[in-house]
Amino acid sequence: MKQVVIVRHGKAVPYGYEDDFTRDLRPRGKNDAKRVSQELKKQGILPDQIISSPAKRAIKTARIFAEQLDFDQKKIIEIQDIYDGLITSEFLELIQKLPSSVNTVFFFGHNPGFYYYVCNLLEAFYSDMPTSSTVGINFDADTWEEVEARSGKLAFHLVPRMFK
Repeated sequence: MKQVVIVRHGKAVPYGYEDDFTRDLRPRGKNDAKRVSQELKKQGILPDQIISSPAKRAIKTARIFAEQLDFDQKKIIEIQDIYDGLITSEFLELIQKLPSSVNTVFFFGHNPGFYYYVCNLLEAFYSDMPTSSTVGINFDADTWEEVEARSGKLAFHLVPRMFK
């Protein structure tokens, strides 16, 4: 089995849109990311790889998760195209190129793209993706090359309001 965990960045400051890339997390965004990642740790869901948009709010969210999940922050891979926007088939290509040693990969980024990836990787998704929303998708596959659109099963969907 291969698992993709898709995480929308934490709640960001409501200003700075003229330089969207450097928008920071609000204290609430940091706290929400910490709560959700602590729950993942309790459930034993740990990353073999973390890949993030390099935008400030996404990479900071990724670092909070990494710290809570005992993942070396220096090993986080930043991919500009995640910020710029990938269509689902391009995102799927990114997944299909992952090394076979990786069984669970976490991606950190932005809506609306991340919502669309979840919708298009799962057989069905009938929810939304608020900030810090974390969706686990399991694929009945031995290799990443076997992962296809609309073939994933929902393993979990965590949102910050579940832990308040």
